[in-house]
Amino acid sequence: MAEGNLHKMKATLGNPIEYRLDLSEELLMNDFIGKEIVLKWGGRINCKNCGKVTKKSFGQGFCYSCFISAPEAAECILRPELCRAHLGEGRDPEWEEKHHNQPHVVYLAASSAVKVGITRATQVPTRWIDQGASAAIRLAEVPNRFEAGRIEVALKDFFTDKTSWQRMLKNEVDDSIDLEEEKWSLEEQLPADITEYFSENDEIIELDYPVDEYPTKVKSLSFDKLPVIEGTLMGIKGQYLIFDGGRVLNIRKHTGYYVEIC
Repeated sequence: MAEGNLHKMKATLGNPIEYRLDLSEELLMNDFIGKEIVLKWGGRINCKNCGKVTKKSFGQGFCYSCFISAPEAAECILRPELCRAHLGEGRDPEWEEKHHNQPHVVYLAASSAVKVGITRATQVPTRWIDQGASAAIRLAEVPNRFEAGRIEVALKDFFTDKTSWQRMLKNEVDDSIDLEEEKWSLEEQLPADITEYFSENDEIIELDYPVDEYPTKVKSLSFDKLPVIEGTLMGIKGQYLIFDGGRVLNIRKHTGYYVEIC
């Protein structure tokens, strides 16, 4: 048995991807696939930023005080076009300089449709795995988060920036998607101040998830409604544990929840 506060699973690219959950000990979650597991939550939640006990989690793991003050929960996390790190501004300029005024990648990811997204360059391919993409390609490489957000906004006229988590977990993939073709078809449709950042790297990263059986219907589980979650682990995709019966648990959503697993 292991116990501790939940954090998003660490993922390592492989065939298949390897997932690790860090509690009182590090668990290779792939080893549990096909087996019965039990997760128990006793009602305790710790803020992932300050560690204090909180009655409710905000923004995937913050207490309310940190949610309204921590740079990790700033508005530019969801709307990178509002980032001001390149100007030396933000909730915490020193933190912003280290994390947001750094090289970022704008990418196209394939699942049930083509999705546009951004991530810090050091988070490739981790970000793609966390979103449950079936494949991804670099579209543009930029010096900071603001520029990445500016390009993402321009691309919303062509692609979605949302992932349908239900379709992702059912593995509904559009096999006709050609990410390289989608990428370069944009070259003549976008202004030069965007295409100048286009990446020459056309490698398409295929992502293979450790799943024995994908569900045909999905039902989201929550510790707030069901403090004991148990069943056969059928697979892992994105940051979801997939149980028998199409039941799924979003680990990242429950960041800070103190659980036991056995």
